[in-house]
Amino acid sequence: MQITIALPDNLPLTEADVRLELAIVLYQQHSLRLDQAAQLAVMSVDDFYQLLIDRNIVTPPADIDDEPAELVLASLRTSLQQIKEGKLHPISELWDGIIDRI
Repeated sequence: MQITIALPDNLPLTEADVRLELAIVLYQQHSLRLDQAAQLAVMSVDDFYQLLIDRNIVTPPADIDDEPAELVLASLRTSLQQIKEGKLHPISELWDGIIDRI
């Protein structure tokens, strides 16, 4: 879907700002799931979720190792969509960066 919105020239927002704010509002209204809102904002699910935490829209998990179910589901949806689009990654790449964090 494509929507065109005419905004005043003196509006101090970029297109990215408008997309982000719209994604947040639609997420808060339960019109979009987390992964859909992140896609609208052109952000990764993790970055969008962190932004929601930073803005006190969602509460971070008490234990840093416990990811909320919504975040896990959003990541699974994103992965499934990538598989459907043929965006596959070799198993060897799955460990890239993880070893460095240990």
